Formats: sequence, C-alpha cells, structure tokens
Amino acid sequence: MAWSPESWRSKPILQVPTYPDTEALAAVENRLRTHPPLVFAGEARNLMSNLAQVSEGKAFLLQGGDCAESFAEFHADNIRDTLRVLLQMAVVLTFGGAVPVVKVGRIAGQFAKPRSDDFETREGVCLPSYRGDNINGIEFTPEARIPDPARLMEGYTQSAATLNLLRAFTNGGYADLHNVHRWMLGFIAGSPASEQFKGLAGRVSEALDFMRACGITPESVPQLRSTDFYTSHEALFLGYEQAMTRVDSTSGDWYDTSAHMVWIGDRTRQLDGAHVEFCRGIKNPLGFKCGPSITNDGLARLCETLNPDNLPGRITLICRFGADKVEETLPRLIRVIKREGFSVVWSCDPMHGNTVKSGTGYKTRPFDRILAETRTFFDVHRAEGTHAGGVHFEMTGQNVTECLGGAQEISEEDLEKRYHTHCDPRLNASQSIELAFLLAESIRAERMKDAGFTA
Repeated sequence: MAWSPESWRSKPILQVPTYPDTEALAAVENRLRTHPPLVFAGEARNLMSNLAQVSEGKAFLLQGGDCAESFAEFHADNIRDTLRVLLQMAVVLTFGGAVPVVKVGRIAGQFAKPRSDDFETREGVCLPSYRGDNINGIEFTPEARIPDPARLMEGYTQSAATLNLLRAFTNGGYADLHNVHRWMLGFIAGSPASEQFKGLAGRVSEALDFMRACGITPESVPQLRSTDFYTSHEALFLGYEQAMTRVDSTSGDWYDTSAHMVWIGDRTRQLDGAHVEFCRGIKNPLGFKCGPSITNDGLARLCETLNPDNLPGRITLICRFGADKVEETLPRLIRVIKREGFSVVWSCDPMHGNTVKSGTGYKTRPFDRILAETRTFFDVHRAEGTHAGGVHFEMTGQNVTECLGGAQEISEEDLEKRYHTHCDPRLNASQSIELAFLLAESIRAERMKDAGFTA
C-alpha cells in the first residue's frame, strides 16, 4: 500500500489530545518542518547495524532513561548524571556478557505519555489527563491541562540542546573508560552492598590494568575515550513525528529525525491504526511493546507489517509482562517468532508490569519484582534456545525515592522524601547500577558455565 509521512492521518488513532486551536497546531507543525533534524539518517543506520549484532547474540542492548522528560527538570547536571549512570551500567554489563553494549537513552524527546483515561478526577473536579510536557501541564488546573501547540516547540528546543550536550560528553573525553570505572568504584565504596560487588569490580580493574600494561590506553586507542550513544522515545504524538520526518539525501528513504529509534506503545499497536501506519514507512530502527494481551497472530502480523523484508536490527520486541506473567506469556511469543523465522531483538522492560500502589498512596515499583522479571526473562530465553538481547529501564541519575527496595532499602515511608517523577516511578542511580551488577554477575556465571569454567 502507498505510504507517505501523512498517510497515518486516514487511520484510526488512539491517545490523541484535543487541541482547541487546530490552526495554531498546524502552524507549529509547519514551523517544525523547516527546523534542522535532531539526528541524522546515517546515525540511525549505524544503530540498526548495531542492533543486528544484538539480534545475533553478538552484542547487548541497554536502553534507559526517564519515564517522561520534564521541562522543569531540564538541566545540564541532570543530563550528565543520567548519562553517567548509563555508562556505568554499560561497563558492568560489557564485562558480564563479554560483548559490546549498545547504549540507547530514553532521552531528548521522551515527553509525550499515553494515559489509561482521557480524564483525571480529584475531589470531584474532572480535567483532561496530563499527557506529557510537550502536550499540556502537570498542574491540576483547567488552564494547565489545555493542550498547547507551543509546547511542541519547547520540546524540540530542549531535545536539540540535550543532544548537543550528549554529543559533547560522549566524544569529548567524559566517557573515557577509565573515568567510568573510577565512578563505578566510587559507587561501590558508598553502597550498602559494596561487599557483594567488589569481586566483579576487582576483575574489571585487573582487566584495565592488563590493557594498560600492554599499551592499550586512551592515548593509544582513541576509542577508549569516546562512545556511541543513541536516543529513542515513544512515537506517540504523530503530528510532531511527521514534522520531523525527512527524506535522506543519500538513500532517498524517509527517516524520522526526532530520534535514532522510536517505538510503539502497548496501547497504540493496532494493526489498522495510525501509529503502525506511520512507523511502517520510516527506516529507523523500531520497537513495539509486547504486553500480556498481545496475541500470537497479532505479534506475527506486526513483525510482518513493520519489517516485511525481515531486516536484522529493524525490530526490537520490548516485553513488559509483570514478574508473575513472564513464564506464562513469553514462551509462546518466542515460539511464534522462531516458527515464522523473524529476526528480532528481544528486550526486557521489567518496569511497567510491576507497578503497584503503596500503602501511602504513591505509585511505585518494587526492586525485587523488577529483578525477578528480568532474571525470568533470561531464564526463559535460555530454556527456549534464544537470545535475551537487552533490557529497557525507566531510571534517572538523580537520588530519587520512587521504587521500593534495593540495597538502600527504600521503604514506603521513604517514598515521599524525593518522589519527583512526572509520571511513573523510576529507579534511582544507585538502584540502576546495583541492578546492572546483579544482571552482570548472572550473565557472567552462565557464560562461564557454558564454557566449562567456574565463575
């Protein structure tokens, strides 16, 4: 069927805000079409090539960042801190898996959020739901909840500034492997679980010392001073995504230049819907969320529709079940993909299926359930003879108290101390790195076992 960047407009669509001034919205979208791309087609192709390696078990995907970026928390320090945590997680996972880690942030565009209800009611007052800072405001007032097209321009501006800083950090020496390792050692020194992680950290130190003795230093090998870092977000508000979609001058293909990778959410993956229609025509790497409700036929048809040529690295299946539903749901999906011969990246999102309400009224996620879903995800793939290719976390570099547990033993009473999220609860910096250590130790133990060694 014929596709164009606007063909989605003829399809049924969900999760769309109602703008009172459609002319103002059209004017903003037209302005965005004239603005420079945020990312380049060649970068998106590089990411797809890296993800192809993940699909073959030769690399690992680490995708993480804010549930929803906010205009109020836009600050260079916050961007730096989130990047630093992701870099530390990547080093730990690289050592554990003995493969390169592909680093993709939920950043520089993750502003819009799907909602389970179009309206929110508080104390008898009903207002439109908050849909992310590039749509409306989080304040519970009639004025703030009106969708404002000007917010799309603010989202573009903040995304551009974020990308500029990320490129400076990742290519200017900040991401030096030895810097990252020093940060990791600092984390271990201050962690309540320091004894548990000293062994793996010590082996990383030994590896770096050996490299240095062999003359492999940041001065002799410039790659040790920089790293590739990619951006991603949910392609939810399609007017913005269309405005950022451009023809690549070298290939003639269409790319959504708002991010290197975009994904379709669990609520918007209808085969005949607008979001699938838009994404099937762009050449970026794509993801779509797989929850317990996805059917075998639905999974197969989505893969066929979004990747008719079965290109490796094109599709990432972001699985979000809940710790108690992985063993029930994941095996049948794996068998569908194997039977049909689809090339995909299997990634575990252990956040969304493990959201609960605390006794103190806060939406939260228990660390133990997040870890349990991730480990079960790996166990199921091992049993099915397939490759668990990556993880997808909602996390932040800040010291928030939004998820229960971990070595810090965050309790329900602690949640109110630093509960800053604009949407869903996030792992804090310490919990994120702790989770990476626990996964790395598990992956390394299995790898050593397969090789006939004792970990």
